[in-house]
Amino acid sequence: MLVRSAHLRSLGAGDTIFLTGDPGDSMMAVLTGTVRISAPSPDGKELILSLMQPGEFFGELALLDGNERSADAKAMTDCTLAILNRRDVLQFLDRNPVGWPSMVEILCERLRRTTVQISEVALLELPVRLAKALLRLTKFVDHTAEPIKLSQRELGNIVGATRESVNKCMREWQRSETIRIEDNSIMILDRARLEAIADALAD
Repeated sequence: MLVRSAHLRSLGAGDTIFLTGDPGDSMMAVLTGTVRISAPSPDGKELILSLMQPGEFFGELALLDGNERSADAKAMTDCTLAILNRRDVLQFLDRNPVGWPSMVEILCERLRRTTVQISEVALLELPVRLAKALLRLTKFVDHTAEPIKLSQRELGNIVGATRESVNKCMREWQRSETIRIEDNSIMILDRARLEAIADALAD
């Protein structure tokens, strides 16, 4: 029922989907590409809260409570989104209340993920939180790690650090053959060592 009411939207890399303060009148599902959800600051900095991949949806919080958007959403790559209007989603949930537990479960998972990220930024040293972020971002296909396609500035925005600080840490890991950097791609070569760093066990 929801799929039938959705309409598609195509975006180019860098396009804005919505900004903090915009009306929350819809939610979006990612069909192709990657969407960046971030919290901006008045001085132009940002903290990347999540990277939404195909099969994931976003914008549900403002849609459910009817308030303004609480974060920015931008296309990191060329994207195709399925847009669901607030009226259609709420009507669907009214007619199908069995859907509410799934929605609440997803909201709780998002809250836990954000709480972990904010706690890491506030409490952990940069190498530890950078290692944790890289491990979370790693995808595996046939048990082989795929490259992480992010710039070091974008990684800094995820872990709350400057590009220069991230670059220094990444260069050390590249010299120790923990990772390999090529253009804007990062390949994990020694997952065990990165896990040890993430657990604050590595020297």
